[in-house]
Amino acid sequence: METGAAASLAATNKTNKYSQLSTTHIFTPVAIKTAGTWHHQAIELVQELGMRATIITGDSRETTYLFQHLSVALQKGDAVSFPNTLTAG
Repeated sequence: METGAAASLAATNKTNKYSQLSTTHIFTPVAIKTAGTWHHQAIELVQELGMRATIITGDSRETTYLFQHLSVALQKGDAVSFPNTLTAG
């Protein structure tokens, strides 16, 4: 399996699952795997949001901050969910 294949499959599955939304909304699948692989559409979305935040705040570091905050949130989520995968022996 190539790098990013799992994130790509997850993005495709989300796009298919929520296909009805595209008739009334702009839909962008956000697929980020626990190993840290981001689907290119997730990266593009965060970059766009960061750019818009930069326009509002004037701080060119907004995109970097947004990626950092999301990465920390994902790590915290993984830390919480990981112990739940272990079974008592």
